[in-house]
Amino acid sequence: MSYLDNLRAVTPYVPGEQPKAENIIKLNTNENPYPPAPGVAKILGEIGGKEDRKYPDPTAGRLTEALAGRYGVKRSQVFVGVGSDDVLGMCFLTYFNGNKPILFPEITYSFYPVWAELFRIPYETVALREDFRIAPEDYRRENGGIVIANPNAPTGIALSLSEIEEIVAGNPDSIVIIDEAYVDFGGESSLSLLDKYPNLVVVQTFSKSRSLAGMRIGFAIASEELISALQSVKYSYNSYTMNHAAILAGTASVEDEEYFVKTCKQIVRTREWAKGEFAKLHFTCTDSRTNFLFVSHASVPAKKIFEELRARNIFVRYFPLPKIDNFLRITVGTDEEMEKLFAALKEILAACRTGGIL
Repeated sequence: MSYLDNLRAVTPYVPGEQPKAENIIKLNTNENPYPPAPGVAKILGEIGGKEDRKYPDPTAGRLTEALAGRYGVKRSQVFVGVGSDDVLGMCFLTYFNGNKPILFPEITYSFYPVWAELFRIPYETVALREDFRIAPEDYRRENGGIVIANPNAPTGIALSLSEIEEIVAGNPDSIVIIDEAYVDFGGESSLSLLDKYPNLVVVQTFSKSRSLAGMRIGFAIASEELISALQSVKYSYNSYTMNHAAILAGTASVEDEEYFVKTCKQIVRTREWAKGEFAKLHFTCTDSRTNFLFVSHASVPAKKIFEELRARNIFVRYFPLPKIDNFLRITVGTDEEMEKLFAALKEILAACRTGGIL
């Protein structure tokens, strides 16, 4: 027996490529193309590094208070972490400790099976409908917990609040996590269901709609009992997870509601315009309610388009996976970036037509 036999083997999550070259158009990781709220830069400039010698507030009190006020809940109902990945991972570790398998869609955020394997949680994936929609009735079966991304990724499709309620109400003995990373771009948040369903946990992030992916800020809102359990696990593992700058930057972002609404609306406008442009080029596009589009061309393989765009320094996401290997996930950039994307697509499609692919 070798010491290597005791290593934990996990198939890791594969993040989107982070190219370092200049003059690129980066539409592959669903980052926000606009800067954070002006107050973020202001507060970061004021604090400098003068607080870095001290441990940060382990409760992230200022940020937690701001979030509680923004969403109309008690401070004791809010948990913050280093991005929603940290929050979700902590939720898996805290809430899913039974022998029954947890459930999540077969096509969804690819970190879910990684956490399940890492924490040795049994799980089953649930097939989507032919149109890539989640079928709520398929989650009415024995389980040890449920995780639903709404809107879903990478499809971009959102469930209605009534459909989410059907899942939560149908599983009163299971904790149901609704991952709302993209909800601010047209989805309907499940937060209004919290008072009615104590088994519900809602998770959101600052990485998308609040332009703070680099700060790594995420949060969960749930009953006081479920949040207390999360806090207990956190303090047993790593108390000081969020740094001082992130706490203050996140607070400043929450306090600027006008800027938040403005940038979200701009992304939605660009997304809806882009849907029409894709249709003109014979792409099909799901009804995205996110800051990205999930598209497939009628004739040219997604991998071919992905490679041709990459050769032109335009980065999008391609998933070589069953059922979605002929789709591309394309982040909504600025209007200028999207114009350049469509110019490149027209060039690529013309070349494919000449080469006999179309």
